[in-house]
Amino acid sequence: MAKDGEKGDWKEFLWNPRTREFLGRTASSWGLIFAFYLVFYIFLAGLFALTMYVMLQTLDDHKPTWQDRLSTPGLVIRPKADETFEITYNIQNTESWDLYTQALEKFLTPYNESVQIQKNEECVADQYFVQEDSNDVKNNPKRSCQFNRTILGMCSGIHDRNYGYDLGKPCIIIKLNRVIGMLPGKNGQAPYVTCGAKREDSDKIGELEYYPPNGTFNLMYYPYYGKKAQVNYSQPLVAVKFQNITLNQDVNVECKINANNIPTGSERDKFAGRVSFKLRINSND
Repeated sequence: MAKDGEKGDWKEFLWNPRTREFLGRTASSWGLIFAFYLVFYIFLAGLFALTMYVMLQTLDDHKPTWQDRLSTPGLVIRPKADETFEITYNIQNTESWDLYTQALEKFLTPYNESVQIQKNEECVADQYFVQEDSNDVKNNPKRSCQFNRTILGMCSGIHDRNYGYDLGKPCIIIKLNRVIGMLPGKNGQAPYVTCGAKREDSDKIGELEYYPPNGTFNLMYYPYYGKKAQVNYSQPLVAVKFQNITLNQDVNVECKINANNIPTGSERDKFAGRVSFKLRINSND
């Protein structure tokens, strides 16, 4: 009998036909609760939407409002080696170095003269290409300066489609990471790249040739205004050609950026402004 009573109590709690209550509340009570939470969540959604709207009004579509950047941008090499930053191949084994030359050709294709003439313009060298906005009137899209791959000389892939890899004189392309608004160099002195062997390999690296001469990043390619504001921006490059590196041995190479207003290395990142990689060229001769 007690079980029948408990069962009846539960049935009555779920639905009481006498008071017409569901789960202990009448339809009007449930309606008021539903209306309260509906209004409450609509208010929260409206408050969130208003907050987002106000915040978005402070943002610029073409330039980040706040930048927490390192004082020294990083360097990147091409062809892109694996995660261990090693470039290894055998001169006589075409397949071992063909992937490097194909990667360089693909990387440099946007720098073809026909593409650069179509998208970008000739600029005055050795000075910043500043394109200021006029008060609230945005000067967008920004124009970009031509960087023709012919500037890279014997590492352009035009005179030598193998980029020297078949002769044991490989080319490495270096680029400086993009930083919006950065002016790398002051008093008209352009930043430049230098490469050298680590101390233990100093007698193995041999002669280096830089393209353009002295490995400079011309000032006319700066400042960079961002991907949206400067859609056709062509990042300047520096090529390094290893003329007579020691064969069949590991050579640890380090390249770094040099500028009178860019510090190399920092407490936060000792590799800032430099890139290190291992180069090994094997030969059966």
